[in-house]
Amino acid sequence: MSETIHLPVLMAEVLEALAPRDGETIVDGTFGGGGYTRAILRAANCKVIGLDRDPAAIARGKEIVREFPGRLTLINGTFGAMREMLTAQGVEAVDGIVLDLGVSSDQLEVAERGFSIQHDGPLDMRMGDTGISAAGVVNSYSEQALAGIIYVYGEELKANAVARAIVAARGRGEITRTGELASICARAVGRQASGIHPATRTFQALRIYVNDELGELARGLNAAEALLKPGGRLVIVSFHSLEDRMVKRFLAERCGRTAQGSRHMPVSPEKVEASFDACARKAVTASRDELQRNARSRSAKLRFATRTRQPAIPFDAIRAGVLPEVRA
Repeated sequence: MSETIHLPVLMAEVLEALAPRDGETIVDGTFGGGGYTRAILRAANCKVIGLDRDPAAIARGKEIVREFPGRLTLINGTFGAMREMLTAQGVEAVDGIVLDLGVSSDQLEVAERGFSIQHDGPLDMRMGDTGISAAGVVNSYSEQALAGIIYVYGEELKANAVARAIVAARGRGEITRTGELASICARAVGRQASGIHPATRTFQALRIYVNDELGELARGLNAAEALLKPGGRLVIVSFHSLEDRMVKRFLAERCGRTAQGSRHMPVSPEKVEASFDACARKAVTASRDELQRNARSRSAKLRFATRTRQPAIPFDAIRAGVLPEVRA
């Protein structure tokens, strides 16, 4: 298993928005390679609670724990459950929360994790070590369900063709390798004018579905709102339109810029006071210099806001029209 380097995106911009101060407690909800955590700990004499659903990330983080004795606590778990996990640690409120969404370079580049199109490996794609794998989905779901997953989560216009090709291929034997699936997608989708691999959207869709990434984000937004103290900062970096749409809608509603509701959920007649403020209307994106240094930053969008004293408001992402329902 070769070592890889994960470069956190928008580092300066994240630190500026998070603004860690001495004595504060900050949650890094997606610890990963620990890049944000190390920078936060260097920026102020604060404490960080690092969460990650990937046990390998927690194991790698022990070096940073030793580097900052008494200031870093690592917990293996999903950020959607951070309120329960922090309560178990005796922490009821925090001063800042940062989330770097999506898959890390450490996961993408290790063939054994099954995320990569370029490196053949077992068709897994789980960020943790529980739940159904991508192979389980590919080999057991109906053609209709596969097409729905690939279209909704991957925004793949040829989703029906890809699903048909997968079902035909598995009829000849189980699909167990990423290389097999990439080849099936390549034949079904064909060459892309954009230059991206024809399997990219299908792989994205399976990864999002297997890890329930959008459901996790909805739960994480609710948990963050409940945990942050008045004046606490929420900073989120997203990498694709489905994530950013949810974050944008959540913050717009919480900052009082949109009606509380959608065509799926009528607007409440009662005015809801803003639970966040200082929400920028436009996402922060990478500078030209960073784009040249780090290709991963091309699709990154940073949004942030500051918690007010108003009570948390339950956020139903499905009824708000930003979390799609896909049935297996």
